[in-house]
Amino acid sequence: LVALLSFLCLWTRIAIIIVIIVGAPMKTVQMTLEEELVLEVDKAAKHIGTTRSAFTRDALRSALKSLRVKQLEKKHWEGYKRRPVKRGEFTIWEGEQVWGDE
Repeated sequence: LVALLSFLCLWTRIAIIIVIIVGAPMKTVQMTLEEELVLEVDKAAKHIGTTRSAFTRDALRSALKSLRVKQLEKKHWEGYKRRPVKRGEFTIWEGEQVWGDE
């Protein structure tokens, strides 16, 4: 049993190393983009020393993160719309704030 666990542990470590070195599995996708956009992406990718694919992956991740932030901000706004701040609700904390101008 100990030998089996050691064997499995070894292969788990090897699998983790492979994922780190090789990266996550990739999928090739076909996209339709304006030629001017492709030229701009290629220029930007070359400027920062990366590939078109890597630049595009980073841009998509950034866009998805931005979308998540906007969704959270909307949820936050809707929460305050449903339950607005009442007069004096946060005045207890005013004495705790340090603005640095005193």
